[in-house]
Amino acid sequence: MAERLFVHQFDNGLVLLAEQLDHVVSTAVNLAIPAGASRDGPEMAGAGGVLTEWLFRGAGGRDSRGLNGELDALGCHHDEDVHSTFVQLACSQTYQNLKPVLKLYGDIVKLPTLAAETFEPCRNLAVQELASLEDEPARRCNLRLREKFYPVPLGSCPLGQERTLRWLTTETLRAHAKRHLTPHGTILAVAGRLEWEPLRDWVEECFGSWAGKALPAVEITDPLGGVTHEQKETSQVQIALAFSAPLTKDTHYYPMRVAEMVLSGGMSGRLFTEIREKRGLVYSVGARYQGVKVAAGMFVYAGTVPEHAQQTLEATVAELRRLGEGITTDELSRAKTQLKSALIMQGESTCARANGLVTDWHLLGRLRSLEEIAQAIEAVTHQQVNDCLAVYPAKELTAYFVGPDALECSCLG
Repeated sequence: MAERLFVHQFDNGLVLLAEQLDHVVSTAVNLAIPAGASRDGPEMAGAGGVLTEWLFRGAGGRDSRGLNGELDALGCHHDEDVHSTFVQLACSQTYQNLKPVLKLYGDIVKLPTLAAETFEPCRNLAVQELASLEDEPARRCNLRLREKFYPVPLGSCPLGQERTLRWLTTETLRAHAKRHLTPHGTILAVAGRLEWEPLRDWVEECFGSWAGKALPAVEITDPLGGVTHEQKETSQVQIALAFSAPLTKDTHYYPMRVAEMVLSGGMSGRLFTEIREKRGLVYSVGARYQGVKVAAGMFVYAGTVPEHAQQTLEATVAELRRLGEGITTDELSRAKTQLKSALIMQGESTCARANGLVTDWHLLGRLRSLEEIAQAIEAVTHQQVNDCLAVYPAKELTAYFVGPDALECSCLG
């Protein structure tokens, strides 16, 4: 299966990435605008989330019903999300409808209505989503851990705070949109059935008149780190841990991804086997590699009950440390198979590939083919995994706990 990757930067600063996949009948679009949570600032935390909702309440002379009606008529499945660096507007549709969908998205970023009468419902939805965290303790705990682990403000919660959401007005958010809806630093990724030159010319027509200034770099400070216990009278205890991991561009990246699978590759992963299956301490446990451009970590989560919380913490940390002692031949083989299997499934999803293009360009400044990634995974050796874990041991962990009682944390050092 041939893979074809393309890159073009327009005069206004917009970067177009494309991957031609002739074996599919759909095309996915991912428009990543540099208006992520790290740019909201402490007094406007959550602004990016409200703005993404507001953008779809009318654009290019269409009201909310008209805009969304056109998207629906084109069979466009769209989703909006706020990350640390970007607001991402993603969609997928049959390849025949790519051109009119791109035209609509051009209007959304160039000519958003941002009507005063549609602002309040958008803000109310953001307040409700923030409140829903109380019913999602695992998500809440992991979001708070990111705030502590990453350099400030790169781990900022995209949902903001109720105080800052209530403070937003139509005027302040319009000003925020004017600054951040800019082609400079924006990435438009398209993956699926496409023809490169006609696509490039059509994007020029839809987005070429988009104007805006380049944004300054986000100023960062050292991570807060440490151990945080959020006292809450609950029947469950949430345990979230993180330790430093290599960046995507680092030579240790692929060995660390293999180590991630050894830890948490389904029901055969060490955490599931040792903490849940053998000891019955948790109802959920797992580890996941995550990163931003200047920092990355292995994030570990365990959900348990108060009477098992201390034992769960100590057993989990022990498994993280035991990983540094080495892995077996079977574990290495299984981890590679799991990673490559996930890669194959990603290759069948145009949405996943469009997102992968954005991530590669942002983190690496280049695009990787699926074949390149598969070959890099297959080339990982026992020694490379051991060397990686020697450089990135599970020490000096950042921790966030939610539960009724504080835990003894000397094991985290």
